[in-house]
Amino acid sequence: MSDQQTIDAALAGDQAAWDALVTRFSGRLWSVARAHGLSAADAADVVQGTWLRLVESLHTIRDPERIGSWLLTTARREASLLSRRTRGERLVADPAAERAEPGPSRADHAVHPDPALTVLSAEEGRRLWRTVETMHEPCRSLLLLMATAPDAGVHQLAVRLGMPSGSYGPTRGRCLNRLRTMLTAQEAQP
Repeated sequence: MSDQQTIDAALAGDQAAWDALVTRFSGRLWSVARAHGLSAADAADVVQGTWLRLVESLHTIRDPERIGSWLLTTARREASLLSRRTRGERLVADPAAERAEPGPSRADHAVHPDPALTVLSAEEGRRLWRTVETMHEPCRSLLLLMATAPDAGVHQLAVRLGMPSGSYGPTRGRCLNRLRTMLTAQEAQP
């Protein structure tokens, strides 16, 4: 069944069509939610919120063949919003990005990873964030904001960090280089 047929069937109230959509995309939605560092309960809220947005918007989907991209983008936004709320952030995504229709995503075509690779990736993520926590300001705050507010614009991030917009890019570059150096040094240690 094509995505168009599945969406048409779901709109007509076909439970099997909904089940097919859920089966096909739930694993990827969970991956997106957990990648934002959310707890299992918060990740469940993100996944549920994403499906709710689909129910609300299914009749407006213009390109059914890109339903996967739409779902993943929506999950990223839901996770980002929940992550900011949990951390007390009040950043708003770039309004221009909100109006843009999501493009195709490489995650749409990704194969579910090997569980061993997932565990290794999770450990690398924990090592990364432990390293970020040891960094001095403004790098620590800048890197945390970059991760928790991926849709925020440069000006918005600079204001949140209390720096001129023109300083944000060079500071980000220095912070990323410093992080890379620290991670490389850790890997070199026995």
